[in-house]
Amino acid sequence: MNTRLGRYRWTICALLFFATTINYLDRAVISLVKEYLDAEFNWTKSDYANVTVAFQASYALAMVFVGRLIDWLGTKTGYALSLLSWSFAAMGHYFVTSNFGFYIARIGLGVTESGNFPAAVKTVTEWFPKKERAFATGIFNAGTNIGAIIAPLSVPFIAAAYGWRIAFVATGAIGLIWLFFWYWLYETPHRQKRLGSAEFDHIHSDADEQQPTGDTPAVKVPWATILSFRPTWAFALGKFLTDGIWWFYLFWLPDFLKEEYGLTKTDLALPVAMVYVLATIGSVFGGWLPMYFISKGWAVFRARKTSMLIYAFCVLPVLFSQIAGSYNMWFAIFIIGFAAAAHQAWSANIYTTVSDALPKNMVASVIGFGGMTGTFGGVLVAKLAGWLFDYYKGLGHIETGYYIMFIISGLAYLTAWLAMHILVPKYRKIVL
Repeated sequence: MNTRLGRYRWTICALLFFATTINYLDRAVISLVKEYLDAEFNWTKSDYANVTVAFQASYALAMVFVGRLIDWLGTKTGYALSLLSWSFAAMGHYFVTSNFGFYIARIGLGVTESGNFPAAVKTVTEWFPKKERAFATGIFNAGTNIGAIIAPLSVPFIAAAYGWRIAFVATGAIGLIWLFFWYWLYETPHRQKRLGSAEFDHIHSDADEQQPTGDTPAVKVPWATILSFRPTWAFALGKFLTDGIWWFYLFWLPDFLKEEYGLTKTDLALPVAMVYVLATIGSVFGGWLPMYFISKGWAVFRARKTSMLIYAFCVLPVLFSQIAGSYNMWFAIFIIGFAAAAHQAWSANIYTTVSDALPKNMVASVIGFGGMTGTFGGVLVAKLAGWLFDYYKGLGHIETGYYIMFIISGLAYLTAWLAMHILVPKYRKIVL
């Protein structure tokens, strides 16, 4: 990081990091109060899976429209509206008194939370040159892990002391604090008075991207055009095949620890937090590695693709997590945590494949489209997991259901990398 250029872009990155932390803190609450909800609403594994699907499906459908809206509104207004909406949606869980009400609450949270990644990735595209985008994305994407770390270290204790409803209110209210700093500190680069000319030139140093000339109005690109490009489909397919694995860790890890090792309530705090501590390291490293390759003279495309292949191989040990865990639970925790770290490293790079290849005024729309396909992949994983766990629990062998899910988790990334390589074997910048 060259401080002579100025570093205000990293202040913007910090804002994205905290917003993403809040985003994941709010969505992780449900997995940590599941035991209370099972008792109050008489949920089976499939019932819980259906509730997570309600969140995921609404998140997926909304992402396409929200990404489009953010391309039109711009990052400042679009991000603020999204975070304000999901904060109130999270706090709205307080009023739920029925299964139907819980579906409504999760749908509301899914729709409103869907704006985070389209807005964050578009902001990175506006504020960072290509060589720094994966690193910046890795940093803000680490917020997913910090949110998932804070959740088990706080939510079980809040729920035990004040009830599960207050846990949703306490976490949801945090987002309102972020809004103050967003409006105080954020503007697009050509409007930002705190930004020096050297840093402005550095941000816009990519020769193959159109440079800003002032308050250029947003231009809507037709969906037919967006969907005609191979990088759009490579990103969407990569997300479809891998996003569900992250959702699986997020929503089912506490249940896995309960079924395999008998952990409940506050006992979950340290093991769950440890998985996401490792994932945080993976997210930052995942963004740093391609930047390192680029600094050694590698082309951006080669650096990105090689890094993603390395991360895909790093997921494979999760195939053996239960075998290792039969000797000691912490072996399983560290292997799952390593796989989660590899996912986050992968994620830091797959987002930047969009801004590498496509124009800036398409980025949020494509991120939204890929987010939709990724979340539908998560819906399939959730439904499959719920069915497998109920089926094998009925046979007295729920661990078999988890064996199958970890096999799927281990092989998903190599499959995704191969599919993306077939679609986009060589780099070509799309110019409208």
